[in-house]
Amino acid sequence: MITFDKLWVTMKNKNISQYSLIKNYGISTGQLDRLRKNGNVNTFTLNKLCEILDCDLYDIAEFKK
Repeated sequence: MITFDKLWVTMKNKNISQYSLIKNYGISTGQLDRLRKNGNVNTFTLNKLCEILDCDLYDIAEFKK
């Protein structure tokens, strides 16, 4: 299972809020909801988040068995 728990920590460390992702970067509320629920998120969104947060994929996602 892929979880996005690290995303929220990375966002806090980079001082980027969910509101900022929506208003300044065009991330939809639906995408954020799927991330909160560890749901299906496409690679375009993950790539965009990595660019916005200036981080690597492992800073926002983690595979747990």
